[in-house]
Amino acid sequence: MAITFGMVKDRERNRGRLKEEYAKFVGRKVLFITLSVLIIVALAGVAATLGSANLSVKEVYTAILAKFLPQYFHSTWFSETIVWGLRLHRIIMGIVAGMGLAIAGAAMQGILKNPLASPFTLGIASAAGFGASLAIIMGAGFVGGEYLIIGNAFVFSLLASLTVYGLAKYKGITPETMILAGIAIMYLFSAMTSFLQYVGQSEQVHEVVFWMMGSLGRSSWDKVKIVTAVTVLCLPYLLLKSWDINAMGAGDETAKSLGVNVERTRVICMMLASLITAAVICFTGTIGFIGLVAPHITRMVVGGDHRFLLPASALVGAILLLGADSIARTILAPVILPVGIMTSFLGVPFFIYLFLRRRKEFW
Repeated sequence: MAITFGMVKDRERNRGRLKEEYAKFVGRKVLFITLSVLIIVALAGVAATLGSANLSVKEVYTAILAKFLPQYFHSTWFSETIVWGLRLHRIIMGIVAGMGLAIAGAAMQGILKNPLASPFTLGIASAAGFGASLAIIMGAGFVGGEYLIIGNAFVFSLLASLTVYGLAKYKGITPETMILAGIAIMYLFSAMTSFLQYVGQSEQVHEVVFWMMGSLGRSSWDKVKIVTAVTVLCLPYLLLKSWDINAMGAGDETAKSLGVNVERTRVICMMLASLITAAVICFTGTIGFIGLVAPHITRMVVGGDHRFLLPASALVGAILLLGADSIARTILAPVILPVGIMTSFLGVPFFIYLFLRRRKEFW
């Protein structure tokens, strides 16, 4: 059959139309990411004004910019002390921790193809809680001094992820085996934590409960640097593997036919997500729902392409955690509620809405 000039013109026209639609498709995602960054910047400025010392948003931004551009911006000693010494490290911790938890949740949901997969449903948070409880109640740990609780939480988080991997490897690494292994680990460490609380003294139990509620109040600039470094080092590989994660969403057999090493990708992404989670929660305590909610919200806006889903989920996670912490600091001021309570209050209504809105499959 001869190809006519008109057929060639139609093909070129269709190709041009598809390129235009794809450009709009990508443009919407880039716009969402840009707006999310602007929201974080604005929310950080507002959050820095909250507290007993009254500062305006302009004074906050001036104090921040004066640190980097002293020749153009001039701030008072009082403003710089309040912003840099007392408030900004908590805000940056909220941003970075929200990003880390959201990235970990999005990666786990992608590689396991399960909307309920998160660092907390797979037992990592329960293991961190047990490690902290062991340090608080028994005084036992892998490191001593002020890093006893942090070190225990970090080590037991990684231990839980390695145990999940070991159990899944024994039966064959599939999404189902990893999820079942994670649930088993979650219940095991939860039971051991409950046992320690039962034998502990009332003051110790109170400290354990408060730690497990999650809080950004224990942040410092040194801790912010560690969490930021771990998140920044792990994110490039996850972004590099975004195409592989997309292929795995169509099924393991389809991904293998496209040349994806499914088991290796699943294991490495799981380990990196676990490492990010461990680095966050060992400093903040248990902060739930961010790794579960942020990827779902983002997926509803930008779709399931992990090239955009991972960075956009990070920004949404930062917005959610920073917003929840701001509410926790003001709703019963001067009492500051643990941010883990606020994230749960925000997360539950969302899942009820998601359940009622989606009557078919979630994926």
